[in-house]
Amino acid sequence: MKTVGIIFITAIACILPFLLPGNFYLGIATQILVYGLFAVSVNTLAGYGGMVSLGHAGFLGIAAYAYAVTSGTYGFSPWIAVGAALLIGTAAAAVFGLIALRTSGLSFLMITLALGQIVWGVAFRYTDLTNGDNGISLGRASVISADPLTLYYVCLAVLALVMVLLAAFIRSPLGAAIKGVRDQPRRMSTLGYNTWAIRYVAYLVSGFVATVSGILYVQIFQFISPHALSLTVSSEAVLMVIAGGIGTLFGPLLGAGVVVLLKNVASAYTDRWPTLLGCIFLFIIIAMPEGLLPGSKRILAGMIGSFRKGAAPSASLQPTSRAR
Repeated sequence: MKTVGIIFITAIACILPFLLPGNFYLGIATQILVYGLFAVSVNTLAGYGGMVSLGHAGFLGIAAYAYAVTSGTYGFSPWIAVGAALLIGTAAAAVFGLIALRTSGLSFLMITLALGQIVWGVAFRYTDLTNGDNGISLGRASVISADPLTLYYVCLAVLALVMVLLAAFIRSPLGAAIKGVRDQPRRMSTLGYNTWAIRYVAYLVSGFVATVSGILYVQIFQFISPHALSLTVSSEAVLMVIAGGIGTLFGPLLGAGVVVLLKNVASAYTDRWPTLLGCIFLFIIIAMPEGLLPGSKRILAGMIGSFRKGAAPSASLQPTSRAR
């Protein structure tokens, strides 16, 4: 059933551009893919590693700025800019991980918040490189493609590849060790595992996925400003993970869909869409505290169980009638 569901969702995602009425909704669908990938990076750290970060937008912004400066400012080809952004974003994750993983729990949360604010401050103040609050705009020649349909399928292909690799990583012995350190750090340390190194690998993988989402972010918007590195973006990603289902592979994608749709569609009808978003999150916490995806599975399993219990008596009567 799980495999059938994945195949069905993939097929819908492939034909979705031909079902949407215009480029506006196609752009929203592309944003869901990009923000969903960013939420997946946060979930890799928080859901599987047990470490919540409020500065993850820094990696998205570093990668986006690296791409924009390399391709837009200095005129290198988009593919060279992609390589530079991957290298710089992953290097930033490696350095930040050395700092943040000196602590855990609430202290880790506060350090990631501080690191994210430092990156935002550099982007805001270093105007010679980042153009400050005005941001950097990219021309059509500075991105991989300016066609909305092509960008959608590029983002979909990248998301699918990352999800397959992450699924294999989580099911690997290293992924099991990451979840073991999350649940029983003392026991894992007693068994001889280097818990710090395992957490560091989780941080690196999470930072790399966020870097990839930053590259896709600058592709679809063709613009990057300090807003992309703000605390608001990091907080929204955490909300996406919680709403969709923390510690699940596809839950963050569902949470990203809810947030992006409310921001782009509901905001066109009312200025109080944040209130609507808050009400929806309140409903999720009350009705499905485990998240939308696990909660939907629980409700569906309950309905199937009730149906089977209701069908069981009638099925048990058939042998008796045959005997008669």
